[in-house]
Amino acid sequence: MALISKIRERTGLAVGIVAFGLILFLVGGDILGPNSMILGKNKTEVGEIAGETIGQEEYVQQIEELKYNFTLNFGRNPSESDMLTIRQQAWDYLIVKKAFQKEYEKLGLEVTEEELVDMVQGRNIHPDLVQAFTNPETGEFQREQIISFLQNINSLPPQQQAGWYLFESNLRPSRLRLKYDYLLTGTNYITKAEAEQQYHLENDVAEVKYMYIPYYTVSDSLIEVTEEDLRNYFNEHKNEYKVEETRTLNYVSFPIIPSSEDTTYTMEEINELADDLGTVDDDSIFARINTDGNNPFGTFHPGQLPLRLRDQYEDLKENQIIGPYFLSGNYVVHKVSEILEDTTSYARASHILIRAQSDSDIDKAEAKRKAQDLLGQLQNGANFAMLARNNSDDPSASSGGDLGWFSQERMVEPFSNAVFSRNQEGLIPRVVETEFGYHLINVTGVKTNKLFKVATIEREILPGDETMNEAFRQADYFASMIGNLEEFEKNAATDSLLINVAEKIGKNEQRISGLGDAREVIRWAFVDASIGEISEVFELEDNYVIAVLTDKTDEGSATLDDVRNQILPIVKNKLKAEIIRQRISTLEGTLDEIAEQYGEDASVFSNSELKLSATALPSVGFAPKAIGVAFALNEGEISEPIEENDGIVVIQLNLLIRSPEIADYTSYANQLKQRRANQASYQVGEVIREYADIIDERYKFF
Repeated sequence: MALISKIRERTGLAVGIVAFGLILFLVGGDILGPNSMILGKNKTEVGEIAGETIGQEEYVQQIEELKYNFTLNFGRNPSESDMLTIRQQAWDYLIVKKAFQKEYEKLGLEVTEEELVDMVQGRNIHPDLVQAFTNPETGEFQREQIISFLQNINSLPPQQQAGWYLFESNLRPSRLRLKYDYLLTGTNYITKAEAEQQYHLENDVAEVKYMYIPYYTVSDSLIEVTEEDLRNYFNEHKNEYKVEETRTLNYVSFPIIPSSEDTTYTMEEINELADDLGTVDDDSIFARINTDGNNPFGTFHPGQLPLRLRDQYEDLKENQIIGPYFLSGNYVVHKVSEILEDTTSYARASHILIRAQSDSDIDKAEAKRKAQDLLGQLQNGANFAMLARNNSDDPSASSGGDLGWFSQERMVEPFSNAVFSRNQEGLIPRVVETEFGYHLINVTGVKTNKLFKVATIEREILPGDETMNEAFRQADYFASMIGNLEEFEKNAATDSLLINVAEKIGKNEQRISGLGDAREVIRWAFVDASIGEISEVFELEDNYVIAVLTDKTDEGSATLDDVRNQILPIVKNKLKAEIIRQRISTLEGTLDEIAEQYGEDASVFSNSELKLSATALPSVGFAPKAIGVAFALNEGEISEPIEENDGIVVIQLNLLIRSPEIADYTSYANQLKQRRANQASYQVGEVIREYADIIDERYKFF
């Protein structure tokens, strides 16, 4: 979290303060006022954390603080995508604040006033303040600047004052969490036995041979999965399957597609803008005001120009208008505002690189001979791009050798000299040698130091009011003719409308496949709808949508039907594993002999450097059970068939090299201790969350 924005006034140091509370003062009045629909008479709760109710007011305030923080840090308002992240961050912040505080109180943890002073101007300055009050030129921390800033705090703008006081208010909880984490890591202890075990995990080595038979080698036609098989597996593993609250709905959509009239209107509009762009004095401002695109004005060398201008850069003139033209659903027009000279030149070329196989004179001579041969083919009219694709040892071969535009400094000197000494396009009639090999070069853009300032206006073809009204009329008429699921399906078939299905939607999801952002539809499904109920007409970005709720799943333990598709392949593999076991049980001999008798579906592999800390076997994948069994075998012993995720493994221990005992296991103890310390804060945080009995009902409002 950034804490510092700007401090100008008397400190003489540009520092930032994130004014968490000011946004509420400046723009939050209407949102958070006593008469607002959100927080006034209709005040409701968004959830519960550690037995404490979280109201909308508290949650929205936290959102606004983070939103304002985002705006100061990035210099723009957050997008809707950014807001999704901010809302989640606000909720996570409240979880930490509510749930962790109870743990602090149980332990009697506190931060004194003396500690707070020490964090601001004492011997243990907060790291964010150290960073903010460090001279960027000298890298020196300027303690006196903090003192000066605090002495003059009352003369600073209200925004900066509010930001500072809110920064101070966050010092205590951040220090409390730090103390709590230190307390956790301070209790971390590693026994000698644990350290010794880690030593052997990392250093004991087994030489093994193993046979692997994948489940897929057994045809599905050889097994029969019964309902009883599925039920028995499900009952044995019921605790592993939990389900979230979900909804399933069917929907039809009426796309809002621009009409030919909308296209004509946009074309006329862009033509008028093109005329105006040719006469305005400040075309950069004019383009920014009128464009729907993201790049209204920029300065480009030839290789950076918009594609339509790139191939004619030599003929471009100041104040020239190019377009309008149609590109990817938009009408586009450019104006060349100014042509300048840069201090750097650029050129464009394609090349074919022939590398020598080694540094020997023979290999170099062979590479050069091949390059000379290709040069001769090019001089006789061969296609450069074709030869590059078939012969070049450079990654650019896939694009016919094209390197695009580049500055002279970008390439190695012999290559650059050859390209930038040319005054015309075409093949360089000699082989150019560099440290990378031998190059054949085709100059496709002679050197130039021109820079182009270009204004660009893009106009997206959008549906007009008449188009939107017609789409809504069709959607509204369809909705008025249905009252239940049966009528929904019947009328959709009559009108040749495709019924789409959105299955198992989570309550906090934002999108529905085929619709994009459909939060309002999802919120309706969870908050208002009952099974079989028909929705109102929803207006999404480019669709009108009518939905019907067809199924709902409550949070909790899953039923067999909920997870049938998940457990079916698992049960199939167990039945296949039994078939493989039975076949192996009839075979005798060495591992190689057993594999040969089993048939081509059985493969035998070897590994001479297997460690107990490993979790996977080459050519098998995840196989922790087989690895554990290997280290428990006697040398020469062959295991029973072992059931892994993707197949059966039979493993044989050929040799086990146990590492000798050592006098000191301290390094392994420290390694384990550091690993646990790194994990402690996160793991305890997850446990606190788990037992905080969190009820999240934000989906009802956002």
